[in-house]
Amino acid sequence: MKRYFVTGLLIWIPLAITFMVLAWIVGTLDQILEWLPDGIQPRVMLGFNLPGVGLLVSVLIVLSTGLVAANVIGQRLVAYWEALLARIPVVKSIYYGVKQVSDTLFSSSGQAFRKVLLVQYPRHGSWTIAFQTGRPGGDAARHLHGDYVSVYVPTTPNPTSGFFLMMPREDVIELDMSVDEALKYVISMGVVAPPARTPPQPALLNE
Repeated sequence: MKRYFVTGLLIWIPLAITFMVLAWIVGTLDQILEWLPDGIQPRVMLGFNLPGVGLLVSVLIVLSTGLVAANVIGQRLVAYWEALLARIPVVKSIYYGVKQVSDTLFSSSGQAFRKVLLVQYPRHGSWTIAFQTGRPGGDAARHLHGDYVSVYVPTTPNPTSGFFLMMPREDVIELDMSVDEALKYVISMGVVAPPARTPPQPALLNE
């Protein structure tokens, strides 16, 4: 009986957590509909609440924004909007800080979060998973002598919080592991380990 109960939990727990996360995302995005006038809200026009409409509206807004910003007129509007935000002191700092991070993360040529590392943290002899985010810059780089890399050490089971460290390159080990595999490893607290990859063997020359 115990074995059957545990087997059932292993099936239902991932499904339940997945549906809870999806329900939270859909419910959050549905709040966008509150911005619409009461007369054109779906629950008023249809007579009942239809979950997921906010998600569809959000996708359409993102696609429409990208379509407009991709042409010359859209680029001028974006430049005008950013120039307007640059005149607001607090908003300028927040906006440009977030923009630089998003541009780096979503850039096809960027190196942030492209490499999975093995680092010693929080003390010597303890190892954990980290992600390379770049190289130290600014005045910090002037005080670091040698070859250093910037790394992000995520916490578990919530990888959105973590620690930013600048470490000597010789102290980090680059892993043959994808970012998705590393995130699963961190979120599962080490339970879901990535498959070990066998290094390619050198081909034998025929004598």
